Amino acid sequence: MKKKVKVVAAIIENEYEEILCALRSPQMTLPNVWEFPGGKVEKGESLEEAIEREIMEELDCKIEALEVFNDNTHEYDNIIVNLICMKCKIVEGVPASNEHSELIWFRRENLESLKWAPADIPAVDKLIS
Repeated sequence: MKKKVKVVAAIIENEYEEILCALRSPQMTLPNVWEFPGGKVEKGESLEEAIEREIMEELDCKIEALEVFNDNTHEYDNIIVNLICMKCKIVEGVPASNEHSELIWFRRENLESLKWAPADIPAVDKLIS
């Protein structure tokens, strides 16, 4: 039976209505595809605590989780990912890439031009529509 993992991801929009996108590095599983930054929810953690911790670890900035935007479960070859994308806002600092190959701010209407991780696609589609 495949392992099921609960993951949170941040949808962060800037003042120009651009959304932060992160390119997975060649060392990560699913290398060289785009995703919304985030990570696994630890035991006993709320979704808000998890996304705020993950973004501090990955992007070295402080965010505030606002609301759940999209909840999707995707089955990969070896794992089942329950990806919960949350709308967030930056409250301190500037996102810096500690783990990803690249971070870019992208306009909603251009999001579909990137090659996304499969679990992120439903949130991307929802953002575009």
